[in-house]
Amino acid sequence: MYKMSVKKSQIQLKKDIEHYLSTANRGNRFRVIFIPDGLVRTQMIRFGIMEGEILKCIERLPGGTILIQKNRQEIAIGLKLAEQIKVIPI
Repeated sequence: MYKMSVKKSQIQLKKDIEHYLSTANRGNRFRVIFIPDGLVRTQMIRFGIMEGEILKCIERLPGGTILIQKNRQEIAIGLKLAEQIKVIPI
């Protein structure tokens, strides 16, 4: 048997299946489908992000921080916040 090694950045998310923003890899484009109420929603509104927005993962930083792009704006989202936001790949 041959053993395959696959880098995390090479794993593609399955389309039409819900994922959390924390699973996005560099270069993935996705649509936000759910943001929980409360503090998380408030923080995302401050960034100008709501359900239906199309975002792109620019980079994954050490510690789990995800750098996303909305239009021409780049935003760093912490891991704890990203684990609560549901997205679908596009």
